[in-house]
Amino acid sequence: MPKQLDVQNVSVAYGNATIVHDVSLALDKGVIGCLLGPSGCGKTTLLRAVAGFEPISGGEIKLHGRAVSKRGMTLPPEKRRVGMVFQDFALFPHLSVERNIGFGLRHLGGKERKHRIGALLELVGMSHAATQYPHQLSGGQQQRIALARAMAPRPDILLLDEPFSSMDAELREQLAREVREVLRRDGVTAILVTHDQYEAFAMADRIAVMSQGRIHQWGTGFELYHEPTDRFVADFIGQGAMLPGRVIDGLQVETELGVLAGRAPHGQTADRSVEILLRPDDVIHDDASPMKAEVVGRAFRGAEYLYTLRLASSERILCLVQSHHNHGIGERIGIRMELEHLVAFPTHEVAA
Repeated sequence: MPKQLDVQNVSVAYGNATIVHDVSLALDKGVIGCLLGPSGCGKTTLLRAVAGFEPISGGEIKLHGRAVSKRGMTLPPEKRRVGMVFQDFALFPHLSVERNIGFGLRHLGGKERKHRIGALLELVGMSHAATQYPHQLSGGQQQRIALARAMAPRPDILLLDEPFSSMDAELREQLAREVREVLRRDGVTAILVTHDQYEAFAMADRIAVMSQGRIHQWGTGFELYHEPTDRFVADFIGQGAMLPGRVIDGLQVETELGVLAGRAPHGQTADRSVEILLRPDDVIHDDASPMKAEVVGRAFRGAEYLYTLRLASSERILCLVQSHHNHGIGERIGIRMELEHLVAFPTHEVAA
């Protein structure tokens, strides 16, 4: 069975400037992928190449086993069976909701078109708004209609270019979860482009973390957070701190906080100087622990405080603590380590 999307060693260049470098990824039918990274990392350029808006300078893009882009050959977007949802939704203001959704279904008979529009309105929870116009809808409702319109012709793949970027953070994450559910129910393969990791976690099955036109890691949200393959991914995903240490063996590293051990090999050789990635959830607040650290910063998160702690060496680490433990700046609190994933980077390695 061919992959629904297969990107093989793809590069995209504008003149002498290469924007995307030798990128490879693949999606099976019904899987939701994400291109995640900072502004200017090449994620939107790669999405546009998949859509057919940009030619590629190297490699190959296949949709459902059919080559649609090679060097010197670019199948036009309208022949690729792709759907697009843009940042501004691009709804037709003079058309009703149902006519917006039906715009790409003019090839269907009237009864079949009406049935498809009705099914999509129900799928996105907007049956009540069929005769309304875009200006009568909220931003979240417009986003659902734009999604339904893109899904209407049953594209081989749906491409979403930062569709939630105009909304506040809480609404973005909520809509990402809702859109994921809609796509899963209809079995749609999709790629989301975003710079927001929480949006990516809420929606995608697999995420490509990009920087400077390259994919650093392609994996699940769990893998990116707990098993980052390089320092850039460790820094970009989630929060954390780096703690100096020296490797004892494949599973243990000696640090200021004692010997830290993981369940899987960390990949560094014995006696090497390394830095250990400590996530806030690796550091447990424990009043009974003889190991102490000074609170030098705190951020209230509702159910939790995120404490910044200073160790005796002046190294700083982060710790998530239930918010009924209300410790002030300058207090010393007990901590203990609870790591399952011991992620170690050589001390000379720097982020991209």
